[in-house]
Amino acid sequence: MKKVNIVFGTVYDQARSVATELQALLSEKSLDNELIDEDALPSWRPPENEILLVVCSSTGMGDLPDQLVPWYLALEDEHPDWGSLEVGLIGLGDSSYEVFNGAIQTIETLALELGAKLIKETLKLDATVHFSPHEDAKKWLSEYLDLS
Repeated sequence: MKKVNIVFGTVYDQARSVATELQALLSEKSLDNELIDEDALPSWRPPENEILLVVCSSTGMGDLPDQLVPWYLALEDEHPDWGSLEVGLIGLGDSSYEVFNGAIQTIETLALELGAKLIKETLKLDATVHFSPHEDAKKWLSEYLDLS
């Protein structure tokens, strides 16, 4: 199994918490992983021979969380070839807002534009329905790991 790099963008720390739970799951399965520190994120680029997992909350307007913006803009500007990169995406949103899970959709659009291959359909969790995003995210990742 390839190393899994986990990036998160959070508004109220929920995405960080989910990302930490996913890192623990990978570690329990003795799989190589790294939770990318948000201070290192603006200059960090995912190695193409590894897997990128992004856990991202949305603001009420569907915007990216502040700590993801510099990284996103750099990727958009550099336009790297992600043709060999596998990406998993988990969005945390709230359908009571006008824009639901807009941030993870923005990340998905860029990842596909850069040529990345999604490991699984993007998981878009709704806080009005999914009361345990940690468990839902772990189930989603476990399903992928079981197929790998």
